[in-house]
Amino acid sequence: MKSSWVSFVRFRFYPVGPLTRPLKPLDSRSGELFLWLDKQPSESVIYVSFGSGGTLSLEQMVELAWGLELSQQRFIWVVRAPSRKTGDGSYFTAGSGEANSMASYFPEGFLDRIGEVGLLIQDWAPQVEILSHPSVGGFISHCGWNSTLEAITNGVPVIAWPLYAEQRMNAALLTEELGVAVRPNILASEGVVGRTEIEMMIRTITVDKEATHIRNRVKKLKYSAAKSLSEGGSSYNALSLVAKKLELRWKSMEVNAS
Repeated sequence: MKSSWVSFVRFRFYPVGPLTRPLKPLDSRSGELFLWLDKQPSESVIYVSFGSGGTLSLEQMVELAWGLELSQQRFIWVVRAPSRKTGDGSYFTAGSGEANSMASYFPEGFLDRIGEVGLLIQDWAPQVEILSHPSVGGFISHCGWNSTLEAITNGVPVIAWPLYAEQRMNAALLTEELGVAVRPNILASEGVVGRTEIEMMIRTITVDKEATHIRNRVKKLKYSAAKSLSEGGSSYNALSLVAKKLELRWKSMEVNAS
């Protein structure tokens, strides 16, 4: 029975994505975040997050803070303690940094200067809900696969900042193949990305001429993804076919077993 089951599934592939988690109800802490977002203009906020396992060096955090401030764009930054490395991009070292307060991660006076323009959240934020908010207009991302899909399905342009593993491939897909992202001239893991380049990338996806083209491309992908997942769409039909074949196969196995 096992061998027949393997032969059934071995060479059958069905396109059923993109698959992302659904929106969830917000708790009171998240509610404060969304009250702030509700006050911001449409597509004006940059969301910054490097995933559950990604951290930056202290030097890189300082440069990123300066870049965000110099861009004069609104932002939400999910902040984790910096790594002890001098380079960029550690994995699962969050909380191992030498600094012991969030204020010490940033340039002097940064928290006072950003005022109502920037919002810092420690360790975790409801990413899907943030990316789906109409005030969000850009995403500085490590390009993990979940984050890549969540950016596309919500129509949000990306600053691709890969740290490790398959993220470089995902960044290349977003920038070179799909044209919905920009990325630093050097890999972040090979050195520190400077504040001037960070400012330039933020402005490229928000206010420069190129921003309109990038935004239009990612919105087309958003609509294509929604269409494929809706009833009658290609992914919907493929997944329905998988379910039907599995059901028929299961009934056949029950008959043979009896």
